[in-house]
Amino acid sequence: MAREGAGLFAAFRVLGRFSGHVPHVLRYHGRHREFYLAAAVGRSVHTYNVSKRLFGNTLPQDITCLAADRMLIFASYDNILHAFARNKEVVHTYEGHKAKIHLLQPFGDHVISVDVDNVLIVWNIQSEEEYLQIDFDKATFSVSALLHPSTYLNKILLGSEQGTLQLWNIRSNKLLYSFPGWGSAVTTLEQAPAVDVVAVGLVSGHIIVHNIKYDETLMKFQQDWGPITAISFRTDGHPLVAAGSPVGHIALWDLEEKKLMCQMQDAHSTAIAGMTFVPGEPLLITNGADNALRVWIFDGPGGTGRILRSRVGHSAPPTKIRYHGQNGKQILSAGQDGTLQSFSTVHEKFNKSLGRGSINKKKSKKKGLKLDTMALPPITSFASEVAHQSDWDGIVACHQGYITCTTWNYQKTSMGAHKLRPEEFSKHKPVDIYATAVDITSCGNFAVIGMSTGQVDVYNMQSGIHRGRYGEETAHEGAIRGVAVDGLNQLVITAGSEGLIKFWKFKMKDLVYSTELASSPSGILLHRDSGILGVAFDDFTISVLDIETRKIVRTFSGHHGRINDMTFSPDGRWLITSSMDCSIKTWDLPSGCLIDCFLVDSAAVSLTMSPTGDFLASAHVDDLGIYLWSNRSLYSLVSLRPLPADYEPSLVTLPSTCPMQDTDVSGDEEPCDEMIEYVSPEQLGEQLVTLSLLPESRWKNLINLDIIKKKNKPREPPKVPKSAPFFIPTLPGLIPRYIPPEEENDRQSKVVNLGVLAQKSDFYIYLEEALSTNEYKAPLDLLKSLGPSNIELELRGLAPEGGGSMEVMLSFLRMIGVMLNKKYNFELAQAYLALFLKLHIKILSSEPKLLEELSKLSMQLEETWIHLRALFNQSLCVLTYMKSALL
Repeated sequence: MAREGAGLFAAFRVLGRFSGHVPHVLRYHGRHREFYLAAAVGRSVHTYNVSKRLFGNTLPQDITCLAADRMLIFASYDNILHAFARNKEVVHTYEGHKAKIHLLQPFGDHVISVDVDNVLIVWNIQSEEEYLQIDFDKATFSVSALLHPSTYLNKILLGSEQGTLQLWNIRSNKLLYSFPGWGSAVTTLEQAPAVDVVAVGLVSGHIIVHNIKYDETLMKFQQDWGPITAISFRTDGHPLVAAGSPVGHIALWDLEEKKLMCQMQDAHSTAIAGMTFVPGEPLLITNGADNALRVWIFDGPGGTGRILRSRVGHSAPPTKIRYHGQNGKQILSAGQDGTLQSFSTVHEKFNKSLGRGSINKKKSKKKGLKLDTMALPPITSFASEVAHQSDWDGIVACHQGYITCTTWNYQKTSMGAHKLRPEEFSKHKPVDIYATAVDITSCGNFAVIGMSTGQVDVYNMQSGIHRGRYGEETAHEGAIRGVAVDGLNQLVITAGSEGLIKFWKFKMKDLVYSTELASSPSGILLHRDSGILGVAFDDFTISVLDIETRKIVRTFSGHHGRINDMTFSPDGRWLITSSMDCSIKTWDLPSGCLIDCFLVDSAAVSLTMSPTGDFLASAHVDDLGIYLWSNRSLYSLVSLRPLPADYEPSLVTLPSTCPMQDTDVSGDEEPCDEMIEYVSPEQLGEQLVTLSLLPESRWKNLINLDIIKKKNKPREPPKVPKSAPFFIPTLPGLIPRYIPPEEENDRQSKVVNLGVLAQKSDFYIYLEEALSTNEYKAPLDLLKSLGPSNIELELRGLAPEGGGSMEVMLSFLRMIGVMLNKKYNFELAQAYLALFLKLHIKILSSEPKLLEELSKLSMQLEETWIHLRALFNQSLCVLTYMKSALL
């Protein structure tokens, strides 16, 4: 049985994938006046503007060939060719090949494709129709390279595995000339800056600079590193040609002196797939199957290039990933290539490579990458902490089959200063003893390391000094399968292969408790905030243990393969597990049920959940990327009900490079019962006191509204003084006296009694109607929709001097009585009644009917409050007991 709709996690995007075995393509955008680089990575095409990645797009299968012209990018998979416009939209699809396409060449208004069956097809780009098809005989001419020579109208040059070359006119479909070749298969063809001159790369390692107009070889170079994989000419004034090799070296040849100028060894750890000089600039762009894309600049003495910028991921699949810090923006990843890298979930420019582990870094730098005998084995497990990471190393890692654990510094992006190993093995290296598990305390001061012999040691991260050992000689009889330290440095939890979990005092190193498990554990994971320990067993089951009570509180079964990794959600509610059965399952700890399960193409070897809860990251078998899955429960309605026993998980495609939109798959289907959104009623029960959902600003300050208005009243603007007369008037008489200024006697009151003139408001009309119907929902809803000032205005208008009447005031008091009887909108009833009493206290005290209604309200208020007070006191007593009682 399959569940309708989408699951808990949706594919988002992949991190750490930058290059593959397909050569990159460089194209110039005339309107933007800059160069764009297109690189194929799996099913996606990345587009860069040489400094940052701009776009990404995805095809259904892995891309096998890539090409570009001025406007479009062409990418093929299997026997289908696609054209992308604006770097992201598929605008053309060309179908006609019966075998896999392996060569592409844009050709003006046409594009040429060649498949492995030796069929060449010329396509019209706009109409998507075949213009020409040529079949070659594999035995005599198997096409292996394709080039359109500059200024050769309608002509293409083909290279073959037999070593011969052919020049064809596409328009007339004629073979113009055949070149005999040099007795070795052609691997690549490249146009030189000079007209009629072409560079030919051969399997024998020769580079032939040939004039195809006169069929003359101008110069010939040879490399001893195997076949030529890529050729590029420098065009900024220096006559150089660069050639790539299968071992990752690049040779630079001087065309004037016809000699080797310099070598760039270990430019890539695998074959150079693509190599292009940026026209008119001293920049060389290279990519390889080692998941690296590099830009080299030639600005130093000797002619060699240095790395200007790069995008580098793991060259071998990652084995362990963990989020670093609490912001959820960095993922630490350890790979089989021996490197430790940090990938940013925000932008690639924040990625860091902490390098390879080495016994002696100085000797490793001298020997180089390929001859390095000091390199440490790949990291199998690591732990990191951000506290004190700016003061000393904050990462500790153990290596495959190696006894020494290394420290790493995230701030310096390098391996740390300390090598942590037991003192008895400081002078000699044992053969069968190695570190199996590590953890670091939340304060970042101590590292706890478990060994295959059962020893568990504590080291100081700042000094690297050994600070103690748990147990007399060994903590366990078998190998340590996991170590964990709680958040307060009080307990250390260790798991041994003999089937025991032990609790130790962190500081005193004393054994506190030991519990025997039903099977041998394969790993443990502690959620420090909640004190919950997840234990994975060799029999493919999972148990959850509470470290406070030291008892197993949940047991889960359902995996059919070895459990590779576990991770908790930030709140400790979910436990997410991955297994070799290619499933990723989410278990709900409070209910003890499986709430989500899906399958992937390759098993996930490591999982980690973001501290912010927005993403789940996974690393998979034989895959170089780190895949992000978005938590759909944060932004859409997801059913978290237990899955049925006969639930069949669906296969989910791994995320691609560009962020994927989470489409609403349930839009065309009828919603199932479990996905119908629950709408809470206005009142759950009549015996419960229910508050309204209005914000406090609507009712809390009603009683003090006059004070707030007085404080917020603007000051009177300054008056402009009257202009003085030119001649000051005086009184007639012998003694000169000035005429006093006239005083304004406009002291007449401007307050008008609107009792007769005022119109009846909607609220007033509703209250009048309620006197006969006894239905007060309409006036209450209207009052709830008004702001504080309007509420005061409405209540003032209920009095006779404001245009109201005694009957309407009585109706208002009855509305408050209904609210108190039904016990809903409780705080609104209090606020409205308080304002009503404040405004009309004189009128209420002189009217017998109103006083009688007020006495009834007083009794209702007192009864409700006594009930509420009893509930409050009961709850406070229970809380006080829970705080003080010894459990």
